[in-house]
Amino acid sequence: MKLGIVGLPNVGKSTLFNSITKAGAECANYPFCTIEPNVGVVAVPDKRLDNLAKIYHPQKITHAVIEFVDIAGLVKGASKGEGLGNKFLSHIRETDAICEVVRCFNDSNIVHVDGSIDPVRDIETINLELIFADIETVNKRLEKAKKNLKADKKYQEEIDLLEKILKNLEEGKSARALEYNEDERKLLKDMFLLTTKPIIYIANVSEEQLGNLEEDENVKKVKEYASKENAEVVPLCVKMEEELSSLNEEDKKEMLEMYGLEESGLDKVIKKSYDLLGLMSFLTAGEPEVRAWTIKKGTKAPEAAGKIHSDIERGFIKAEIVSYDDLIREGSMNMAREKGLVRIEGKDYVMQDGDIVLFKFNV
Repeated sequence: MKLGIVGLPNVGKSTLFNSITKAGAECANYPFCTIEPNVGVVAVPDKRLDNLAKIYHPQKITHAVIEFVDIAGLVKGASKGEGLGNKFLSHIRETDAICEVVRCFNDSNIVHVDGSIDPVRDIETINLELIFADIETVNKRLEKAKKNLKADKKYQEEIDLLEKILKNLEEGKSARALEYNEDERKLLKDMFLLTTKPIIYIANVSEEQLGNLEEDENVKKVKEYASKENAEVVPLCVKMEEELSSLNEEDKKEMLEMYGLEESGLDKVIKKSYDLLGLMSFLTAGEPEVRAWTIKKGTKAPEAAGKIHSDIERGFIKAEIVSYDDLIREGSMNMAREKGLVRIEGKDYVMQDGDIVLFKFNV
């Protein structure tokens, strides 16, 4: 699961990446300081694991993880290879979703590539480059499908979809803004379009703006833009998040309380990213390890078992399952079992978020 952090130069991308991963990506007040994408892996915040650890006292706690990629700053003309455009676009193609950092703060000491603060203009600069790249991709695919149509009429469905997408792109709108039926979604998977990737807009604000986010004009503009293409927005102060990332849990909690915040903006980004990709976690718990395993929503029990080991999927017999809430309420697996809360599920069972599972198998 890989998310690309993108944005214009000097909007706070690399600082955000540093805060998320504590990986120390180079930061500088000039464009393209991130040339090769920095990659960092970060744990998905999940308090359920800490609560299970109080019951099982495991030797090890393992969180689900997300991989973040810090991608070079983009400029106008990237779709034609300007700046580091070709590298930028190829790196985005390799991600599952996009986190686009948008500058919403004023600071005369930090240069803006376009000379002024205008979040919607900045979003459109990036999105238009992605749209231009997709127009080229769609046109090539359309040409090929029309040739294939002469030999096989099944290509008409693909042509209809491509023409629908092309019309939208030529109007300056992302492909993700369109509605698709199930057949269209299947065809869409093989097209690898940049503007179909799920996106979160990260509105980078100052510490002063944090106290009044609902009324902030720049944040409002980002939210209005995002609503038109079914995108999420997370306002946060990247500068403050960098400071938070260097604190221990006690000091971090104290600082968040000082700003009237329940959790850090980064935790929100990570959780939203996880949800954005249609992911959830099932849990395994015991003395050796308490662990969260990442699966797609709608995954059946044998496929989930395969996340642990292919042999477990191959030899799947049944799954012994208790919900997290039931186990925490009862305090132990034995108590949950006595109350009849531990279920035996078969091959057709669809996993639920927070299921605590013991798979039975035979190879």
